[in-house]
Amino acid sequence: MVFASQTGTELDAANVRRAFRRIVKAAGLDPKDWTPCELRHSFVSPLSDYGVPPERIARLCGRSGTGVTELVNRHQIRPVIDDGATVMDQVFLAEREP
Repeated sequence: MVFASQTGTELDAANVRRAFRRIVKAAGLDPKDWTPCELRHSFVSPLSDYGVPPERIARLCGRSGTGVTELVNRHQIRPVIDDGATVMDQVFLAEREP
């Protein structure tokens, strides 16, 4: 067995969730708001933002196709940030004008 629980039994999804909740709580976050899936989102989105092709990202996630990676895991962060920054620039420029 490569990965085992703290008691030496087979590692299953419940073990992973329980360990993840302990880590999230130790970080000062609310475990109810976080799941291990956020780790995959946090991995996929920046790769996508930096132009890594979906096929490569899917392979890195252990998938043979890109569907789930593109539809579920990839959350484009950069365009939202850029759009918000552009609007705020316009707001502050408008306030400076007489």
